[in-house]
Amino acid sequence: MSSSSSSSSSSSSEADNNGNAGPSSRRRRVDFDEPSSSRRRSVNEVWPEPFVEALAAQVAIEAARATGRLAAAAALANVFQVCSTWQAVSRSDLLWHRLTRRIWGRIHLRQATWHEEYIYWHRTASNFRNRRYTYTTLHFDTSDVENSDGLICRRLALSDRHLACGFVDGSVRLFELSTHQHVRTFRPLFDGLGPFARSVTGIVMANHRLVFATLDGNIYVAIINGPAHPRRAHEGDVLNDGVLVDFSGCGRWWVGLYAGVQGRAFHIWDGNSEELLFVGGSLTDLEALRGWQMLTELNMVVGRVVVTSQESAVACTGSRVMVIDLRNQGIILGEEENMVGLLVTSLDVNNSAYIIVDNQGLARVRRVGNFQEVCRFMVGGALQGGVVGCMNRGYALMCAGGVIRAWAVERGNFLYRFVEGVGEVNAMVADERHVAASSSDTSLHLWDFGPQ
Repeated sequence: MSSSSSSSSSSSSEADNNGNAGPSSRRRRVDFDEPSSSRRRSVNEVWPEPFVEALAAQVAIEAARATGRLAAAAALANVFQVCSTWQAVSRSDLLWHRLTRRIWGRIHLRQATWHEEYIYWHRTASNFRNRRYTYTTLHFDTSDVENSDGLICRRLALSDRHLACGFVDGSVRLFELSTHQHVRTFRPLFDGLGPFARSVTGIVMANHRLVFATLDGNIYVAIINGPAHPRRAHEGDVLNDGVLVDFSGCGRWWVGLYAGVQGRAFHIWDGNSEELLFVGGSLTDLEALRGWQMLTELNMVVGRVVVTSQESAVACTGSRVMVIDLRNQGIILGEEENMVGLLVTSLDVNNSAYIIVDNQGLARVRRVGNFQEVCRFMVGGALQGGVVGCMNRGYALMCAGGVIRAWAVERGNFLYRFVEGVGEVNAMVADERHVAASSSDTSLHLWDFGPQ
């Protein structure tokens, strides 16, 4: 069962927010005279269609880069009004395929055409911008939960079709996003060392597989539509490796962040062959004691690791941020020490940038490759307690004091608060359409920004 509500606001107006950048879009006033028929013929002769298509793509990409992704549609509308040949380019599915991939980061077609795919994601981003969403609380059968700790969700992961929730008792519950229904539960068969050793520390969904890890270092692989008991792909060795405090990945790579044994902070696996490729790193050497305490203290947090789309990973503790190269395992691409201190639960990445909040409430978005700052903003309520955050390509979301707030990543400008209060949050996750959060009161929350 689920309960739903909707929320919307019009905090700002965007040019052509409906994404109708094709020939049927509204015509905009231009600051030059209508070209004569002879001038039109000249344009048609000088600007062949493939060249115009490349020009239109470049105009849209530059507009998205300079002003934000929503600006690309208006820029395209201006290009398509020049003449009939230029307008004809708007019917090129190849153009919309290229723009959907470059601007919205989508490589799989889910609508009838790539033009419709582009419009869909434009409208979704516009909904994010203007706080238009439907809200749902998720529910599942608790009859198989042995104790109350088993109701506490510590990790979340999103795919296009599912939300996966990892719990303290080692179980992972899968919800279908289209119906909000609980459809599967994956539960490992192995016991761990310490009361919270089986607590899920990370989930990866890719290529019809669900991969998750637990504090004791075990890594499990399940087929999303397969058996309920997952296969153990890697057996943990707590005494030699330490505690697996966080786990992240993608289809190609798995990365574990460990604490408890010096010189073994990072473990990197090939996600396809499941082969362990690298062990090393000193990021968590000073956190060894706190790492061991995670086995017995539920609310202990040591560090985070998140994998980018550029075959690198960003990891942090309360004092340092580090970027490592996954293709050349063990190579540090950059690191930064923060004397103020960092709130590790605020760390997240999008395509090419990461975000983290320091102990004074200052959030910074930086490029992964060179640590160049994209924007910064203050997170209200950070000084009174912890901050849990997440980010997609366009928006950063931070929960502090039970309130979720949204900022635009391009400029760092504050947008709005979510209407719903969620209390103290254990985990948050966002993609281009959904936001999910798990609260300390065991409730699960889902916001859907997709076109309705």
